[in-house]
Amino acid sequence: MPGTQIAIVVPQHAQSLDISGPLDAFLEANRQAPTRCNYSVRLLSAGADRSVTAGAMSIMTHGSILEDEQPIDTLLVAGTPEYAQAYTESALHAWLRRRASSSRRYGSVCTGAFFLGAAGLLDGFNVTTHWQHAAELAERFPAANVVPDQIFVQDGALWTSAGVTAGIDLALKLIEEDHGHDVSLSVARRLVVFLKRPGGQSQFSAHLAAQVATEGRIQAIQRWIIDHLPLDLTVKTLASRAAMSVRNFTRVFQEEAGMTPADFVEMARVDSARRLLEDTDKPLQRVASSCGFANPDVMRRAFLRRIGTGPSEYRERFRG
Repeated sequence: MPGTQIAIVVPQHAQSLDISGPLDAFLEANRQAPTRCNYSVRLLSAGADRSVTAGAMSIMTHGSILEDEQPIDTLLVAGTPEYAQAYTESALHAWLRRRASSSRRYGSVCTGAFFLGAAGLLDGFNVTTHWQHAAELAERFPAANVVPDQIFVQDGALWTSAGVTAGIDLALKLIEEDHGHDVSLSVARRLVVFLKRPGGQSQFSAHLAAQVATEGRIQAIQRWIIDHLPLDLTVKTLASRAAMSVRNFTRVFQEEAGMTPADFVEMARVDSARRLLEDTDKPLQRVASSCGFANPDVMRRAFLRRIGTGPSEYRERFRG
């Protein structure tokens, strides 16, 4: 078969967007640049049955991994909420090891990383997955270096992406690697998605984290933090506003938000600074003070912790 061969392995009960997101991006590249792109995408079931479920849909794949011997340039594994099946699929593990070694590049979307991990293909690599499952991935596969706050991570031939729609980001980057920025941008415009939401940016934000808490006082404090970033947001100040002791506030906040109050404050300030760096020409000193950072150096250290790059580098890369 001609063209660049893309194979997407589909486990049972797959997340439908993990499949359709990358699939549509590659096919759209063919439509946008027919003289340059010739992606041939096939879906392969992870077992003998070619029929798989994905959300509320039934999908008939092009074939099964047990019978597929066609060449593969790029091998991706789609994720599933029922990723525990990854640990019992010995035939899939052997197939993944064999086919990944002969492919130019291989990777996963969302919890598809667990299938690669069970096959021993994450050991020694920097990887990511959906932020809610990153800790489990790190625990299950300690030989891998899990980077939880990334949209996608490339380490050599291995590409792993964050949750669900991040598979589109991953596909856009693969298209850019193959055919350049202009083609990838055309695809992004047609799909009405951001072209630049790459691994340098956070896969979750303070606004998303603020939707997790169910305790009313914690939700109120989170919203207040986001609206009052320049203030002195110490734990003592926040606990007082919530009418709670520092000890109890810290405990309840971490239980509800999955992070400490200080981590949430820093995340919210970085989020705000990112928007100012993307959308304005304000000097770093003004950006830092507007977002509650004591000075640009403190802001830079927070950026390095949260998104792996400094404010100046971030602005240069993402300024609209």
